[in-house]
Amino acid sequence: MTTTTTISQHDFYGDGDSETSISISVIENLKEEYGLFVWPCSVILAEYVWQQRSRFRHSSVLELGAGTSLPGLVAAKVGANVTLTDDASKPEVLDNMRRVCELNKLNCNVMGLTWGVWDAPIFDLRPNIILGADVLYDSSAFDDLFATVSFLLQSSPDAVFITTYHNRSGHHLIEFLMVKWGLKCVKLLDGFSFLPSYKASLLSGNIQLVEIVLSSKNHEL
Repeated sequence: MTTTTTISQHDFYGDGDSETSISISVIENLKEEYGLFVWPCSVILAEYVWQQRSRFRHSSVLELGAGTSLPGLVAAKVGANVTLTDDASKPEVLDNMRRVCELNKLNCNVMGLTWGVWDAPIFDLRPNIILGADVLYDSSAFDDLFATVSFLLQSSPDAVFITTYHNRSGHHLIEFLMVKWGLKCVKLLDGFSFLPSYKASLLSGNIQLVEIVLSSKNHEL
């Protein structure tokens, strides 16, 4: 079996002040059974977290399908209390997440959380912000994902789900799922609209960022 491991560095800059700049190192693996890469959706969501860092500071953040965990790591770096999750049946991915936390000297909680499976740990989660980068790639998993998101939002009614996704099939599919699970969109952005040009030039695709809440909440755009 061939294994290729690389460490990529991801920098986030403030307004010319080095004290407001951070760097995150990510372990990327290429294996036959699974791949751990920093996908464009993850870069864009991580940048959004960074630009909204005052909102994330002291928040309780949960990342779903975290994989390489870049958005969650940025949230931890700016002062959030972060739980990183991925499929409970992939211990090698969870182990990689623990290693990347150690590499960045960040104290994140790492746990297995399989969408649509109601294991005991999920009942104790009370996030203010739920993150998901490129979690809308497998249509057969959409209902399990949205069932999990809906449950977490109902457990923390003031919480928000922020996700980035490749707009392959149009926003109407997500709109259908939101209606089905009692959710609504309160913000919709072109993923490249806030990305620094030097990062945007390295990425391609039609990537959207959405913020989703319970439809029963009276949120405004």
